[in-house]
Amino acid sequence: MEDLQALFPVIILLLLGILAIAIMRPIKMSPIVGYLLAGMLIGGHGLGLIEESETTHLLAELGVVFLLFDIGLHFSIGHMWDARKDILVLGPVQMTLCAGGLGLIAWLLGINTEVSIIIGATLALSSTAVAAQILADSEQQHCPIAVSSTAVLIFQDICAIFLLILAGSLGNDEISLGSVISEAAFKALLAFIAAIFIGRYLIGPLFNLIAKSKDHEIFTATALLIVLATAAATGLLGLSLTLGAFLAGMIISETPYRHVIQTEVKPFRGLLLGFFFITVGMALDTHIIMYEWWKIAVVALSLVILKVGLIALAAIILKIQSRSALQMGVLLSQGSEFAFVIFAIPSIRTELGQEYSSILIISVATSMALTPVLVHMSRKLAKYWADQDWNNSQKNLGNISTTEAPVIIVGMGDVGRCVANALDAQEITYRGIEVNHDCFVEACSNGYPVGFGDATDLRLMDTIKMSQAKIIVITFSDYDIASELAPIVLEQYSGLCLMVSVKTEEDKIQFNALGMEAITQHSFPRGLDMASAVLQKYGVDKEKIQKWMKKQQTQELDITTVFGKSEG
Repeated sequence: MEDLQALFPVIILLLLGILAIAIMRPIKMSPIVGYLLAGMLIGGHGLGLIEESETTHLLAELGVVFLLFDIGLHFSIGHMWDARKDILVLGPVQMTLCAGGLGLIAWLLGINTEVSIIIGATLALSSTAVAAQILADSEQQHCPIAVSSTAVLIFQDICAIFLLILAGSLGNDEISLGSVISEAAFKALLAFIAAIFIGRYLIGPLFNLIAKSKDHEIFTATALLIVLATAAATGLLGLSLTLGAFLAGMIISETPYRHVIQTEVKPFRGLLLGFFFITVGMALDTHIIMYEWWKIAVVALSLVILKVGLIALAAIILKIQSRSALQMGVLLSQGSEFAFVIFAIPSIRTELGQEYSSILIISVATSMALTPVLVHMSRKLAKYWADQDWNNSQKNLGNISTTEAPVIIVGMGDVGRCVANALDAQEITYRGIEVNHDCFVEACSNGYPVGFGDATDLRLMDTIKMSQAKIIVITFSDYDIASELAPIVLEQYSGLCLMVSVKTEEDKIQFNALGMEAITQHSFPRGLDMASAVLQKYGVDKEKIQKWMKKQQTQELDITTVFGKSEG
């Protein structure tokens, strides 16, 4: 009977997890919201079906451990270096502005300095799960807004590690805040160095050996062992279990087997993380929601509005277009999963009080629920602005008169955006030209620098200062137009490389005969061959090109395997 009583909570949690996903998905809301509502329903303040116990606490702890492990899987040194500008500049500026602004408000409301710092920094974090799912659903993973937003999320995840350590040490009057941060930073630095060394010289060879057995079960068991053993090791060092899990992910991210591990561990991660959110919901007081709903509404809306403004300001400071900055602000305006972890820490809950900690947690959940709707509205607004630009540009081509980019992309459809992503990754300036209304609006709303223009109009040559360009990339193949324009363009602008995307080898022969460099599109995603050819023509190192291409081919797998389809 005792075994049955221990099993009963697990059965209830599993059932609720399934129902939360099944109900939330069709209405385009994050399952996280469903988990929290389910926890409130069955908890001590609801129907009282489950009481907090060692079993529920263990499941919740493991959920957070696997969340951090998953984040660590994306924290490779190579990824950090590729996104260094956004991670090391935009990320810190965003965190400083948001944490400072939100922390100041908490302090003005009478909360002590240490807790205000923690509250401000915690609310400055955004939900990796929610933001990544929205990007995946809208197929925006590769656009400039998505790339910058993902880099900010990576920096936030790093900050969250230190926040967990800092929040866990709160309440120890014998240790100052500065010494806590310094000690945590020192230990974490040593742990990072150890993780890199272990991943390269121990775990990598171990997985190479396991790979020879071709047994996925061994992969799964080994990955779980690494997660739990590393978490236990950091616990013994006086650091959090979650830091150990993060380091375990980081260790595996440095091996070629990261994608296999992601696939194998995904069910454990989604399941246990769902359990964690349900247990958080169990701790929430439904009476507070009933009688203090207006406070929750005020806090949630204030949080979203302030973060939109501050994140957009951070982006604008770093010279990101205002419409892209606004979209980024809306995408990252919600609270983070870590808020549930940090505000549930006993010392933080004691400082805030049960009522205010519950209000903050529910407000964060509300902000998550609002995000998909707000992002949809912001995209509508961005497309409206782009539509206005298109209408104005039809009357006057002067909107691109100052363009002196070394690469001009004619046509910003799938192929054009792929080429733009490649140039962005190598920090090469380009300019897009588009005459099709829908493609123009879509490219503008996704943050690409694009102007209206008809490439078949020779007057456009002087308008965009084509003489400054080294490469013209034409992403569509129209032989009749090309046969008329190519000789004139190549004669007027000697040394200009005119590249064109074609579908067949027969087309390639025809266009090459005109003096153009035709690139046949074979690879997936579309445009990858053209992007590679443009980078080679510009003189980018072949190893860098291969690395970028491999990243593009695997990024779809990363998004679907890791982020989203489990907690959304």
